[in-house]
Amino acid sequence: MLSIDPKDISTVKLQEYLQSAIAPRPIAFASTLDVHGNPNLSPFSFFNIFSANPPILIFSPARRVRGNTTKHTLENAKVTKEVVINVVNYDIVHQMSLASSEYPEGVNEFLKAGFTMLSSEKVKPFRVGESPIQFECKVKEIVELGNEGGAGNLIICEVVKLHIKNEYLDEDGVIDQYKLDLVARAGGSKYSRAREGFFEIPKPLSTLGIGVDAIPSEIRNSVILTGNDLGMLANVEVIPSNADVDKFAKEHLEYIGINTVKKHTFAKALLEKNEVLSAWKVLLMKRA
Repeated sequence: MLSIDPKDISTVKLQEYLQSAIAPRPIAFASTLDVHGNPNLSPFSFFNIFSANPPILIFSPARRVRGNTTKHTLENAKVTKEVVINVVNYDIVHQMSLASSEYPEGVNEFLKAGFTMLSSEKVKPFRVGESPIQFECKVKEIVELGNEGGAGNLIICEVVKLHIKNEYLDEDGVIDQYKLDLVARAGGSKYSRAREGFFEIPKPLSTLGIGVDAIPSEIRNSVILTGNDLGMLANVEVIPSNADVDKFAKEHLEYIGINTVKKHTFAKALLEKNEVLSAWKVLLMKRA
């Protein structure tokens, strides 16, 4: 294993490791105005939601590693105390990337990247018309984490108005993640497209799983089942009863008496289809 003391490598190399390891990251496409009212638009992937009451978003324009200068977005937020955070989906990802170019102060990235400037309702910075969701925010606080190149600046924003395009809502008024088609930032020049990798895991909060420690040792120590497989098995509230296993066994006689490897392989295939209870019954047939 490669073990690193951050003090022993350059900031550039450390940043490469951090941004590749902490990924994918959501993107805050931040719109601000400078003191003269000139629009500025730039993306930041050090970003997330931190509170719902009050609704707080935080993003961090870091000081440039080379040159130790600050971003226009940070300087604007300090002066105006307002920002619009626009969500980035696949439809606008290339335009968003273009807007990240280091244009001189006063250049309008909305125009450079071909975006529509929409007037906001509670703040002065413009919204990105092509963005599926836009958050109008007031800047509550800016926390400077250092004064050297690479140091972050936490811009703590309170959402005062949000706008969601109707086409991204389902019939119940809930955001449809597949329609939204968000993108996220990874290391280097890589991005990820959320809807191509969605999968569901039942929340442990909704049930009290038995835990991996309650799984019989011959299953827990399987050479076929992975940690994820055991996690799925351990998230059931109760292990199937002998009666349930007997009934299942009568319907699947071909698996009675087969060796452990084949039985565990069959159970693993069932788990891949999210058929957790059936997988349990297969694993327990020899004990029925």
